[in-house]
Amino acid sequence: MTPREITELAAAAPNVTVAVVGDLMLDETWTGEVLRVAPEAPVPLLSLSAMSRRAGGAGNVVENLSALGARTLALGAVGPEEEGAWLARRLTTLPHGGGSVVVDPLRTTPVKRRMVSEGRQLLRVDQEIAAGLSAAAETALLEAALATLGEADVLLVSDYAKGTLTPRLLGTLLSEARRRGVPALVDPKGRDYDRYRGATVVTPNRKELETVSGREARDLGTVAEIGSALRDRLGLDALLVKLSEEGMLLLPREGAPVRIAAQAREVFDVTGAGDTVLATLGLALGSGTDLATAATVANRAAGCAVGRVGTTPVRWADLLEGLAATPGSKRIEREHLSALSATLRRAHRRVVFTNGCFDLLHPGHVSLLAEARKLGDVLVVGLNSDESVRRLKGPSRPILSEGDRAQVLGGLDAVDFVVVFGEDTPEEVIRTLRPQVLVKGGDYTEATVVGAPFVRSYGGEVALIPLVAGRSTTNVVERIRGE
Repeated sequence: MTPREITELAAAAPNVTVAVVGDLMLDETWTGEVLRVAPEAPVPLLSLSAMSRRAGGAGNVVENLSALGARTLALGAVGPEEEGAWLARRLTTLPHGGGSVVVDPLRTTPVKRRMVSEGRQLLRVDQEIAAGLSAAAETALLEAALATLGEADVLLVSDYAKGTLTPRLLGTLLSEARRRGVPALVDPKGRDYDRYRGATVVTPNRKELETVSGREARDLGTVAEIGSALRDRLGLDALLVKLSEEGMLLLPREGAPVRIAAQAREVFDVTGAGDTVLATLGLALGSGTDLATAATVANRAAGCAVGRVGTTPVRWADLLEGLAATPGSKRIEREHLSALSATLRRAHRRVVFTNGCFDLLHPGHVSLLAEARKLGDVLVVGLNSDESVRRLKGPSRPILSEGDRAQVLGGLDAVDFVVVFGEDTPEEVIRTLRPQVLVKGGDYTEATVVGAPFVRSYGGEVALIPLVAGRSTTNVVERIRGE
C-alpha cells in the first residue's frame, strides 16, 4: 500500500455511490471521571461530564463512508422514539448522504450506551428489543432499497441480527444486485449464512467463522480450509476473514489465498472496526479497485479504527499518516499531489513544503528538514528532477539519480512525502499543494523565495531556517574531486 494508491482512492471517492442497508443503532458515549467507589456498593462512581451521540451498526458504516467523501445512501428502519428520529435525521443529512430511513411504529431503536473514563470503557448498557420489521415497514424499505440500487456502484449489507434484514428483504436485494452486476458485500451475523447466497464477498471474523462451521480455526491453514468451503457453498466471489492481530485472509474463488498482515499498533477499542472494514472495502471496490488491494486498504483502516476510543470514522489522512514507513513508499507522483492536498486540508493537517536538489545529502540538509518538520504536521519535499538539476548545476550533476535522491530523503523520519518536479522552480507544485508553511534556508530572503507571494495570499507563512555553517553539496563534491 502506497500513498499513491490512497490518494487515487481519495480522488475517486466523490464519484462512488454506496448503498448501505442493515441494522441502524444509536451509540452514546457518556464520559466522566471516576474519583471514588460508590458507598452503597463496590462499584466505581462516574461523575458525568459529557455525552455524545453517533450512528452505530449500519449507521457507523454510513458515517465512515461520509467521512471518506463517498456519496452514501442509508437504508434501514428505526422506532418512533426520539432516539430513532435523531438517527434518521443524522444519516440522511450527512455530507454526501441520502437514502431512506423508515419509521416503524412497532420497532424500538437499538441504543448502546458506553461509560468511559480516561479513555477506557467501564460499562456498556444496551437498550434494545430484537424484532423483525412490520409488514408495512418491510415493504416500504424494500421498495426504497430497490430504487436506490439503480444508483449504487456497490451494496453493503451490515447485519447485526436486530431484525431489519428479513429473509424477503435480504434475499430480494442480493438477487437483484447480482442480476444488475452491483457488487454486494456482507458483514455477517449468526449461524445461518445461507441467507447470504448471491453476495459477492462476505467478511466474517475468526469467531464467526468458527460459529458457522462448528470447528476451531486456530491456524491459517484451517481458516483457509473452512473459509474456502463456505465460500464455495454460498457461491461467493470471495470470503475475507478478519483475524484481529493476525490481519486478514482473503480467499478468492479464483486464485490463491492472500495473507494481509496486520498493522502493528496499540489496540484501544475494537468498537466499530468491522464497520470500518466494510465501508473501506466497499468504497475501494466501488471505485474499481481490485479485491486484493481493496482488502489491504480495509485492513489498514481497521488498524486505524482500533487505535482510538469509540466509533470514530477513519479519514483518508488517517490512512496516509505513517504509511510511508519505508523510504520508497514516500514518493508521490505529481498527478496525485492535488488529491493529497485536498485530503490533508479536509483533515486539518498543517502542511509544510520545502524544495531542493538534495544531491549528496549532508548534515545541513538533515538539519533544515528536521526544523521544517517541526513547523507543521506533514512535510512535503519538492525534489528537482535529474534534467532540472543539470540545467541548474551543470552537466556533471546530479551525482545521484532522482530515484536515489528520493529514496535517501524518504529514509529521514522528518520527511513525509517526496514529489519530483521537472521545472526550474517549484512554483506550480506549490500552487497545487497550497502548503500552510513554505520553508527555505537562511541564505534566502522572503523576496527571493519562489512561491512566497502565492502562499502569503491565502494566509500561509514563509519560514527561513538558518543554515549549518560550512555544509553544502558543492563543498562535498569539490572535496571528493580534490582527493
